[in-house]
Amino acid sequence: MVIAALVLASTDLKLASSTSKSLMIPWTLFLGATAQLIAGIMDFKRNNIFGATTFTTYSFFRYSVSFTLIITIFFNINFDLTHYAYGLIGFFIFSIILTIASLMTNKTFFIILIFIDLAIITLVSNILIKSPAELVGVSLIIVSIFSFYGAMGILINNMTGKNIIQLGKAFWKPQN
Repeated sequence: MVIAALVLASTDLKLASSTSKSLMIPWTLFLGATAQLIAGIMDFKRNNIFGATTFTTYSFFRYSVSFTLIITIFFNINFDLTHYAYGLIGFFIFSIILTIASLMTNKTFFIILIFIDLAIITLVSNILIKSPAELVGVSLIIVSIFSFYGAMGILINNMTGKNIIQLGKAFWKPQN
């Protein structure tokens, strides 16, 4: 997700040419979809239902985005992206559920999910009402920054056995 978000943002922010969108596909397929699928499977093995659900769901979201890119770039078909926008709206609803659940994880993960939600809704508005793609790009850059920070925190904290990189306490701790 970290690198895939950065690559997608580069086009939305016009840092890379939109005529070469096909070059985004390997990044979204491998460092987005496949990496998240592996992380989700690993979380299932650890009985981490939240991580497993989140990673595998976003994995299949990335696969869907990747195949939408493939169809729109490589097939000479006249189509309307409105159906894609409605698929994104459906995914946005599920993403909100994950965001609410993330209130019980840590602040970093919650912030990542908030900006994923914003990226999805700004992409929908870009498709349906032609809002600026830069709004999507800004959201994805923030997702990427916080994801790099979160990955660094998890890696370093686990390797040292200490809480060196602060990820922030959960906003919500349900009472038993």
